[in-house]
Amino acid sequence: MVKAIVGANWGDEGKGKITDLLAEQSDIVVRFQGGANAGHTIINEYGRFALHTLPSGVFYKHITNVIGNGVALDIRKLAEEITSLETAGVPAPNLIISERAQLLMPYHILQDTYEEERLGGHAFGSTKSGIAPFYSDKYAKIGIQVCDLFHEDRLREHLEHAVSIKNILFQTMYHKPTVDVEALFAELLQLREIIRPYVGDAVTFLHEACQANRAILLEGQLGAMKDPDLGIVPMTTSSHTLAAFGCVGAPVPPTSVEEIICVSKAYSSCVGSQTEPFVSEVLGEAGDELRRRGGDKGEFGATTGRPRRVGWFDTVATRYGCMIQGATQVALTCLDVLSYLDEIPVCTGYEIQGQVTKQFPVPALLEQAKPVFTVLPGWKTDIRGVTDYQALPVNAKAYVDFIEKEIETPIHIVSTGPKRHEIAMRP
Repeated sequence: MVKAIVGANWGDEGKGKITDLLAEQSDIVVRFQGGANAGHTIINEYGRFALHTLPSGVFYKHITNVIGNGVALDIRKLAEEITSLETAGVPAPNLIISERAQLLMPYHILQDTYEEERLGGHAFGSTKSGIAPFYSDKYAKIGIQVCDLFHEDRLREHLEHAVSIKNILFQTMYHKPTVDVEALFAELLQLREIIRPYVGDAVTFLHEACQANRAILLEGQLGAMKDPDLGIVPMTTSSHTLAAFGCVGAPVPPTSVEEIICVSKAYSSCVGSQTEPFVSEVLGEAGDELRRRGGDKGEFGATTGRPRRVGWFDTVATRYGCMIQGATQVALTCLDVLSYLDEIPVCTGYEIQGQVTKQFPVPALLEQAKPVFTVLPGWKTDIRGVTDYQALPVNAKAYVDFIEKEIETPIHIVSTGPKRHEIAMRP
């Protein structure tokens, strides 16, 4: 069977931990979209890791990890991650890189950086990892696949074509130096040798695994609000963050997906542009306190280190996120973070043009939205590490019950700390 783990919100929901937890019962873990622009933080017996490209199943010897065709593959970043695992004493991962995945090139990173610089105060808050230019090139049909690395004539032809376009852009629009195609070609041949042992036919492998009814876990990056079609346009990423895209980016047959686990924090967080609408945002001292206490080391981006914007739980956005993901259940993370509060506001509606709605609006109306809060009592008891759901304080369980009712999706997994097994399974 195939399960998908995806984000209900803006990313950084704690998907890495939940994937790491559920991987114990899986045979295969697949990254199906995105690139090194976001990270999944995992804490286990080996230490603390922020994975950006490798699937979260790499810490298990029995798992085959797959980088699917939908991923933006930065070989240099991948090599760094593999080396960091080796340094920490993690056994070498069992890894397949899809031969149909496309390469994120150095010129994509340059273009991303130059464009953010050009936009100035109107920048999108990009991680400058090259993601938008990569996917632009992919759909403009000037991308380069992993398999092209092993066919040098074809590689050179495609590279020269792509670089000629980039150099015109860099010179005329950004007034930056051109890319040396010969130097880049030589670098790609070196990078090819790093991934050569891992490259394979992931398409056939996964379809045969489905036929054999092996347990497959699809691991998504970022969250529903960052999807370029159904998210907060244009403050999105450039790959589809929805579980449905796993059928393309892994790929697996749509009929094989049986369960979709949507991950959401017990409060809200968002990293990126400060101009993005974020209705339940908490500012001032209250926001600073929540940011300081959040996550396992505060709310700061795993890739950029930038402070995340934080807010109270948003049932409007989360209900919408669960709906478009097709969630069959929710994993609620970071419940322990809220233990310091006497009262906990929850955003249960948006006021737009004098009317209160519980439906998530299009971006133009979202910019006008003001939060409508319902205030719940806190529990003022440290619950970090509690694994028996019934042992949680009454008000903590009431908080989970309230959220479940509002988002209209069952909550089965409640995380009470950053470590792998700091989980309370809700009956």
